[in-house]
Amino acid sequence: MRYFIRLSYSGAGFHGWQVQPGEESIQAALEKALSTLLRTKTAVTGAGRTDTGVNAIGYIAHFDADNPPDARVLTYKLNAILPPQIAVLETGPADESFHARFSASRREYNYFLHRVKDPFVDAFSYMCAYPSLDFGLMNEAASLLCGTHDFRCFEKTGSDSRTSVCTVFSAEWKPYGPSVCAWEPFPDDGSGPRYWKFEIAANRFLRNMVRAVTGTLIEVGRGKRSVENFASLILPADMETSQADTPAARCAAGESVPGKALFLSGIEY
Repeated sequence: MRYFIRLSYSGAGFHGWQVQPGEESIQAALEKALSTLLRTKTAVTGAGRTDTGVNAIGYIAHFDADNPPDARVLTYKLNAILPPQIAVLETGPADESFHARFSASRREYNYFLHRVKDPFVDAFSYMCAYPSLDFGLMNEAASLLCGTHDFRCFEKTGSDSRTSVCTVFSAEWKPYGPSVCAWEPFPDDGSGPRYWKFEIAANRFLRNMVRAVTGTLIEVGRGKRSVENFASLILPADMETSQADTPAARCAAGESVPGKALFLSGIEY
């Protein structure tokens, strides 16, 4: 029978979701825990890769097993033996045709940024205290991401994706107020909000895509890159040239921002 797992995890101390030889990963920890409880080697398939240090809320995975414990018991026992960075929220039976990765139709990421030094958010947010950061321009550029395009310029080199075409449903920077923070989130001194998050949703994402997009948008906000230049990185979906032949390769986009501030925050099926 097929079963699903809904979990949340902190990526700190892990080399991403996927099993890697000699490295700690979320998938490896989950497979080890399930194999111990079910007393047989159990493989787990996740909704997709997350990079080193990247976090997830409500991540979905599936596994196949014969007669596992009651769902509540299984959830309890998994949480008892998994490391504190991984929390299983729910387990249960799934349709035999369900696939955690290929059945997903929409994924959403949030990237958190703070404009002032703050010890209470620093573990999961990127400090970006440049004197000038124009979020209006950043949103103008972000709006260009929407639609079906070739995003190879934002894909990590050496990736093995069969296609670099993705459909982005929405992309926007928004101010927010953390539940615990050192500063007033929305000061009335005209300096603008101190805490921001970038929300982006798509049918699929390339490896390192969100971090590269975010870093490039920050360059737009700093005045280091124009909106027109950003637009040139978003290639037509029907482009037939190979990545090697494309003038706008990965090096044309900006640097990737740190993974600690990125959250896979939603998956729809």
